[in-house]
Amino acid sequence: MNDRTSIQTVKVIRQIDPDDIDWNTRENGQFVAGILELKTPREVEQFLRDLMTPKEIKEFANRLEAASLLSRDAQYNYITEKTGLSSATIARIKKWLEGSLGGYRLVLARLSKHAHNSSKLRKGLSLRT
Repeated sequence: MNDRTSIQTVKVIRQIDPDDIDWNTRENGQFVAGILELKTPREVEQFLRDLMTPKEIKEFANRLEAASLLSRDAQYNYITEKTGLSSATIARIKKWLEGSLGGYRLVLARLSKHAHNSSKLRKGLSLRT
């Protein structure tokens, strides 16, 4: 790798580093606020379908699945077979899963809690008080 390629690689890595995102721009603020306005699973589906292509939706769903599998210590080759993601993408997901921002961990914990509560309901418990 020559010096020019190294410099370009560093620039690309910095561009995808989540710490480099300026969340204070009007556009990013609007994006986050828009997501927070969604109330139902159907509204989320409608927005995501308008926002992304079916291929992009599948890609992001596979990334979340990879994070879930990594959190359960699944091997890279199994995750690749199951999701079709490259080992480089899986490594990046693992880095973010273990990183300080905690976005994947937060979502996975909430999904786990939701699944746990749903299994209680299936066993005959009720949410009624």
